[in-house]
Amino acid sequence: MKLESPKTTIPKSAQETFDFLSDVKNFEKLMPENISKFEVLEDDKFLFALKGMPEIVLKKKETVAPHKIVLGAAGGKLDFSLTGHITEIAADKSEVELVFEGEFNAMMAMMIKGPINKFIETLATNMPAQV
Repeated sequence: MKLESPKTTIPKSAQETFDFLSDVKNFEKLMPENISKFEVLEDDKFLFALKGMPEIVLKKKETVAPHKIVLGAAGGKLDFSLTGHITEIAADKSEVELVFEGEFNAMMAMMIKGPINKFIETLATNMPAQV
C-alpha cells in the first residue's frame, strides 16, 4: 500500500525544512489534534498515539540532506515507512510530499487506509506554520 500526501509549500529553504524534520521532537508540532500521547524515546525515535489507535513507534532510518528523510516502524507487528521528499523551489521556499508505504493484508489495508491518509495529510498541512 502506498499513500501520498498533497505537496505542501514551506516558506523556508530545503535545508531549513530538512533540519526541522530531522529533529524527531518537532513531529509533535505537526501531529493532529486528536493525539493522545507523544514521547521522544531517543534522538532518532519517538512514540505517538492517536485517540482510538494503538501506539506507534517511528525511528529515523535514512537521511539524504537536504532532500529526503525516512522514518520507519520501530518494532510492533506492522512494517511501514514514512518518507518526506523535500524539493527546493527557491532559496527561501521548498516543497514537501509525505509518502507512506507498507505491506498489509487486504483487510488491514482497508481498515487503516482512511486514518493513515488523513494522518499524513494533517502532518503536511501543519508544516508551513511550524517549520
